Amino acid sequence: MHNFIYYYQHLPDYINPTAISLGFLRIDWYSIMYLVGFLIVYFLLKYRINKKENNFFFDTSKLEDLLFYSFFGLILGARLGYVLFYNFSYYLSNPLAIISPYDSNTHQFIGIYGMSYHGGLIGVILFSWIFSQKNKINFFALTNFVIPTIPAGYFFGRVGNFLNGELYGRAIQKFWGMYFPSDTFGFLRHPSQLYEAFLEGIVLFLILWFFRNKKELENKFIGLYFVGYAFFRIVVEFFREPDEQVGYIFGFLTLGQILSFAMLSIGIILIFLGQKLKKCYNGDNGKIQETKIN
Repeated sequence: MHNFIYYYQHLPDYINPTAISLGFLRIDWYSIMYLVGFLIVYFLLKYRINKKENNFFFDTSKLEDLLFYSFFGLILGARLGYVLFYNFSYYLSNPLAIISPYDSNTHQFIGIYGMSYHGGLIGVILFSWIFSQKNKINFFALTNFVIPTIPAGYFFGRVGNFLNGELYGRAIQKFWGMYFPSDTFGFLRHPSQLYEAFLEGIVLFLILWFFRNKKELENKFIGLYFVGYAFFRIVVEFFREPDEQVGYIFGFLTLGQILSFAMLSIGIILIFLGQKLKKCYNGDNGKIQETKIN
């Protein structure tokens, strides 16, 4: 039993964050997990198309366009979100570091470090809205279709954080804690990446997927996702180590919690907005059109 606990607690020591390394080419597990997450979302949405659970996608051609828009919005938003929310003063002094994969001091290749979930969310929403306007699809109807699949993809993003040995939790003296090689203090810590993968990924996915076809929830899924994610994120942040350059706000809150409280408030507003949204169906193309918001 003692040996099992030892290997469990030192599991991150046995994980190489780099999946493939060929000369100058290096591909990390984190990047692979991003792609796996998108593939999972793609196949779940394809399943929904085959089951005719929408009124605007009848094949995968437009779906692939949507995912391209979303992927671009995710990468751009997540990177800019990290720059603006988490380390603005540094990037203001070192603007090239925003896009450079090399360390500004040692000039070693380190990849582009730092992605913000909340920034990525803003990017995805913005580019999805652009896609919906371009294709004359009601934005709320689009979110009804897409949102239930998102947590399944998000799960792999947090697993990628774990494999990368980053975003670990606060110090703990319980047996389920783990040692992370990048922790200079060498503390036993909460594997908070796995907490997030479970709550914000698996649990939230099961809830939204189960209710995905409920007529009573039409136009409310984006709000429900905001509220569900924000609630779980606020809880898990009590176990997650805050970013070193940010620390605690008001002495006990993290920046992730502050952003999630804002997300929670917006989610509640979106639920009420979805409740008031009236719809009509265009008999020619089957697309839902927004008519009026009281």
